[in-house]
Amino acid sequence: MGPEARALASARPAIAGAPVVELRQISRTYGSDPPVHALRGVDLTVERGDAIAIVGPSGSGKSTLLNVVGCLDRPSSGTYLIDGQDTAELGESELSALRGRLIGFVFQTFNLLAHRTVLENVMLAEVYLGIAREGRRERALAALERVGIEQRADFPPKKLSGGQQQRVAIARALMGSPSLLLCDEPTGNLDTVNSASVLSLFEELVDDGMTMLLITHEEAVARRMPRRTSITDGCLTEYT
Repeated sequence: MGPEARALASARPAIAGAPVVELRQISRTYGSDPPVHALRGVDLTVERGDAIAIVGPSGSGKSTLLNVVGCLDRPSSGTYLIDGQDTAELGESELSALRGRLIGFVFQTFNLLAHRTVLENVMLAEVYLGIAREGRRERALAALERVGIEQRADFPPKKLSGGQQQRVAIARALMGSPSLLLCDEPTGNLDTVNSASVLSLFEELVDDGMTMLLITHEEAVARRMPRRTSITDGCLTEYT
């Protein structure tokens, strides 16, 4: 068993009643001459069952915020708690294990393996998480059914439309029952029809209680989420 798998196996449980995400005065600064302040004193609380869109233009800090929330980068200052756990107290292998256990990622690019079937792509999520093989096929099929794409389980990704490929990517993100679905411009590569289909799926997941944080530059996409905020020059504003 590798260090990440050991960290995953020994991961602490969520603290009962704690928000899924709690950012307290998070800042992220790059370089020093002159420094670039990508995030400035960000406060954000995501309760279980919340669905929040963060909308902002290129260079606003939304990608940096996603990287911090997704445990892909560490803040320069401030406190980040996920499921009540202080990420600053975790080593790199522990942080990676926590990321794999608690966060499901949906990206603008679908990141599906062309030489694998839809079902195999979804099953691979548990391979990376180090979850036991028994029942993996059934869990993957259940995830595909949840997003309405189970009838394409044996297809290669190239035989699917963009919207269908994104549904597969969402099914993969749902494997392991993450605490948070973190979506980075999930409709950025889709046409209007497929975008509407994926956003309708997100609404269904939210209705089922999924906790979601969606990063976008499109106001029309942001308006599909129950709550939204804007990010400008590394600061969150217009929190609703």
